[in-house]
Amino acid sequence: MEELSTKKEITLNEAQQLVDKWIKEYGVRYFSELTNMAVLTEEVGELARVMARTYGDQSFKKGETANLGDEMADVLWVLLCLANQTGVNLTEELKKNILKKTTRDKDRHKTNCKLSTYNNNI
Repeated sequence: MEELSTKKEITLNEAQQLVDKWIKEYGVRYFSELTNMAVLTEEVGELARVMARTYGDQSFKKGETANLGDEMADVLWVLLCLANQTGVNLTEELKKNILKKTTRDKDRHKTNCKLSTYNNNI
């Protein structure tokens, strides 16, 4: 994993490969898909907790720290595991998803009065 310290950016495909390599070298095997789904839910909950304390009305408990990036990376890690386990190429799926959203929503948000600058300042 030394290549991580010298590489500036990682593509989604590279991230999927790095996670797979790590699992095979250090993790023994992937958890089951259902277990990883539960772990993903847990990680999203941890991210939500940090968001609520950082940007919402809650405060941090004594000893808690704002580790937003680490929590996001945990969510991404488990998502990459699930993609690897189920044969999903996240690069290709993201491209298709952006195209779908662009086709479906190209005018939807621009014409949403709830998103106008005027309403955001109220």
